[in-house]
Amino acid sequence: MIKSNQPILVSGVQPSGVLHLGNYHGAIKNWLSLQHTHRSFFMIADFHALTSQAHVQDPRANYRYAMALDLLALGIDPEQACLFYQSDVPQHAELHLLLSMITPLQWLHRTPSFKDKEDKLSHEWLTHGFLGYPLLMSADILLYKAQAVPVGTDQLPHLELTREIARRFNHLYGVAQFPIPEATLTDSPLLPGLDGEKMSKSHGNTIHLSDDPDTLTQKIKRMKTDPKRIRRDDPGTPEDCPVFTYQQLYDASESEQLAVDCRAGRIGCVDCKARCAQAVNHTLAEFHDTRQRLSHQPQKIHDTMNAGAEQARTVATATVSEVKQAMQL
Repeated sequence: MIKSNQPILVSGVQPSGVLHLGNYHGAIKNWLSLQHTHRSFFMIADFHALTSQAHVQDPRANYRYAMALDLLALGIDPEQACLFYQSDVPQHAELHLLLSMITPLQWLHRTPSFKDKEDKLSHEWLTHGFLGYPLLMSADILLYKAQAVPVGTDQLPHLELTREIARRFNHLYGVAQFPIPEATLTDSPLLPGLDGEKMSKSHGNTIHLSDDPDTLTQKIKRMKTDPKRIRRDDPGTPEDCPVFTYQQLYDASESEQLAVDCRAGRIGCVDCKARCAQAVNHTLAEFHDTRQRLSHQPQKIHDTMNAGAEQARTVATATVSEVKQAMQL
């Protein structure tokens, strides 16, 4: 993977659960195009997963191999992008430590991820690792001297922290060590889960990419629809129906007519859900075929991830060496 003339991009996903449709539309779909225009480093962020209380209490709840399988089946190309497990590159932890020596504590206390959960978590789980989560994310980005970071708007404060740390390091040590990374905002829609809320592993409302067609169909049958629609021939409001969001994504050519029929009460929610499930299953069919084939080649998955880690370590080792030299270590 030699793309020295392309901007460097870094992104990652936690292996704290099975990849779901929200992950795909919120991040992975964007990765598939960006890998062709950027020198891309995509990590399965298993260090970050350790901030999860559930993961610490049950270390078996680690989905990193399944996630690697899903990402490769979706089309992450090892010839185009560097895909690796974060923990296979120990320089992430080393740079995190070095940057922690210059990062004011108040910068970490004001991050949304900490403030949002400070009153929700017990003191036992307000750990040093949880407080330092955004700093580790900064180390992930700066380790590869990323110029572009694909994020949603909710992650912008974390990226701004990274930018502040990069500027502070460069100023303190009088070097141009780190470029100041820019956000590559994703325009992906917020995909609702089975309950109509944001799809999230922690909410238990997900549709997994790897769900077989029957399981996926049963999940969509359980989805909430327009709460004001009681009878089949009641006029509906598609904009208030989570299922219609899926229709727009997976059955775009028919979604406009479906909306007309829904508003006129000519199609019921049961029929609409059946069409939606059929469209989603049709779209995912190629992925399932590829995933099934790759699942019989575990050594290929392991070799791919090891090769990605080796590529990442080469870049990471050079960066840490430069940082230590600047810090006179």
